[in-house]
Amino acid sequence: MSATLLALAAIALWATLASLGTALSHLPPFLLTGLALIIGSIPSWPLVLRDRSAWNVPPRTLALGIYGLFGFHFLLFIALRHAPPVEANLVNYLWPLFMVVLAPALLPGLSLRPLHLVAALLGFTGAAIAILRAREGAASVPGASAWGFLPALGSAFIWASYSLWTKRVPAFPTSAIGLFGVVSGVLSLACHALLETSVVLSVQDWLLVALCGLGPLGAAFFVWDMALKRGDARQIGILSYLTPLGSTALLLAVTGRPLTWSIGLAAGLIISAAVMGTRAR
Repeated sequence: MSATLLALAAIALWATLASLGTALSHLPPFLLTGLALIIGSIPSWPLVLRDRSAWNVPPRTLALGIYGLFGFHFLLFIALRHAPPVEANLVNYLWPLFMVVLAPALLPGLSLRPLHLVAALLGFTGAAIAILRAREGAASVPGASAWGFLPALGSAFIWASYSLWTKRVPAFPTSAIGLFGVVSGVLSLACHALLETSVVLSVQDWLLVALCGLGPLGAAFFVWDMALKRGDARQIGILSYLTPLGSTALLLAVTGRPLTWSIGLAAGLIISAAVMGTRAR
């Protein structure tokens, strides 16, 4: 399979994450994160059974993987249950722009150009529109509040910094992502046992958790990593900006919310800013 098709497969899977997270918002976030990440690691188990060295990575690389997978998904699930999900999802998809803006600080040899600053302004304008107009959506989402945008921003920062820092650690095999998922999942379940109230999952809950784990929290990371190793990272990076468009459209359909001018404008600004930032590299 070509790198472009692999990247599009990952994008299609990631587009379902916000909708699945919203459907499972009644579950404790640590429990949901832990179960989904462990299930998502299953595709790498056969590789490890054949070759134990498939998960042999330095402690620094493992710590980075836990930071990325555990931190990103936990904060995203928190945001989806405490802020209007469509707007929270748009704010979370500032991560492609954050990658461009943070690159000079986290990767040596890169500089910030004027076009980067214009892109940053457009992106944050889109996020501001999503946040300021959230009261309209909050009225139809029980328990929604503006503070939920903070974990959405946090998840965007974590994924952007994780993606950049993977370039500063020794190269690791794609199967090692399964190790990141297992360790992060066990950590999440331990936090659930200590900090959250136990719940009983229904059959529908288990089915949705399995879909979430095997899809956007599992297979998507494996095929994305393969795409980056086989193709041009710059071209594949531009494709990633299809994710917020597909994710928001699917979330609107699932939640039954109409496409208001504020949501459309925020999505357009964020996607335009991310594409502009990439072309400025």
